[in-house]
This record gives sequence, C-alpha cells and structure tokens, in this order.
Amino acid sequence: MNARWAVACLLTILFAAGCSNKQTVKPDNGSAPTASAAPVAPLQGAGEAGGPPVKKTPVAEAPARSASVPLPAVVSQYKLGPEDVIRVSVWENKELTLDLVVRPDGKVSMPLIQDVVAEGQTAAELADTIRKGLLNYIKEPQVSVIVLQVNAPKYFVMGNIVKPGTYPLRSDTSILQALSLAGGFTQFASPRGIKLIRNTAGKQEVRKINYYNLIDEDGTGNYLLRSGDTVVVP
Repeated sequence: MNARWAVACLLTILFAAGCSNKQTVKPDNGSAPTASAAPVAPLQGAGEAGGPPVKKTPVAEAPARSASVPLPAVVSQYKLGPEDVIRVSVWENKELTLDLVVRPDGKVSMPLIQDVVAEGQTAAELADTIRKGLLNYIKEPQVSVIVLQVNAPKYFVMGNIVKPGTYPLRSDTSILQALSLAGGFTQFASPRGIKLIRNTAGKQEVRKINYYNLIDEDGTGNYLLRSGDTVVVP
C-alpha cells in the first residue's frame, strides 16, 4: 500500500512539472494572435538556401525610339494664289533672298529671271522653277520658298449688280449663288452677257455665261468659283 502511494505521488509530481514547461502566448489586446512575418524567399539565382526559388516577374518597358528611324515629314500641298506672301531664299546670295507678294496675275518678279508664275504651284514646286531659271546665271543654286502669309481666298462681283464688291470664298460657291449674294441684277443689267474672268497659270481666261441657262434644267455655265475669279455683269 505504501509502495503504491509513493508511486502515485511520484507520477503526480512529474505530471505537474511537465505542464509548467508549456508556454501560452496571449495577445495584448485580446484579439487573435498575430502571425509573425515569414522570411522572404530569395529570388531565383540568389544562391541562398531555404525554400523553392521564386520567379521574378519582368516589368514591361516602353520601347525606346530608334534614332535612326526618321519621323514622317509633313509636306504642305497648299497651292499659291494671288496676294499670298512668300520668302524666296537663295543660299549664299542675299540679293536673291526676297519677300514677295504674288501679283493678281499669279506671278512674282525675281532678279535675273524676271517674272515667274507662282499661282497654282506649291512652295516646293516654285522653288524648283526658280532654281531651273537661275541655272543660266548661278552654278548649282540652292533655292527654298517659304509661305509667310496665306490670304483668305475671295472672288469679285462687279457691273450692274445691286451689291458689287469683294466676297470671301469660304466654301464651294457657284455663279448663281454669287449673283444671289450680290443682291441680283439692277434694271440696266444684261443677264445674257455675264462674263467670268479667271487667271489660270498666268493667263486670263474669259467665259461667257447666259443667266437664263443657269436657271435651266441643265444649268449650263454654273461654274464653281475659284479664288481670284471675277464675275462681270454688263
């Protein structure tokens, strides 16, 4: 009996000692325990042990523009007209570097080569025309033309019309529309003898128009006006 009691007391002491070695972690604020941060796995190729390597996701980068690839050039196709202001430059020749106004006849005047047709040409085309003209006087001339001022296109109505004058050409305008904007005929007008005067490549072109054909079904002669056109009502 005493032996059994001694064994029981020994077991009780051993059990109590084992329980006292256990630690219970309690949160300070009564919330659930917070897990500590796990060690960061090394990137692939880092050469550190501990866990499988982690792949590094590549960051997409914008491709750099190659300096050898030229940007597309913007080429102006504007065709010159009367009253436009241009600058003609001839390399290393100050006397031939001029600011010019395109005349009503569509031409500009240059030293050595005199009159040059500018109307209807682009700046590049006019530069080439001037260059060819200067070949008889200058060896390998280098010519450039810059448009300094583009004047608003316009047309003119004159003669026996209620409101003769200058009208802006902002959109497609026919002869009949131009006559209407000018207020129509006066009592002295001759509607059968209307004339359209147009400068084409430096040459004056005259077209005879019968008003009564304009209002016919076929509308013969109801031309669309161009910048610089003149409508004359006799």
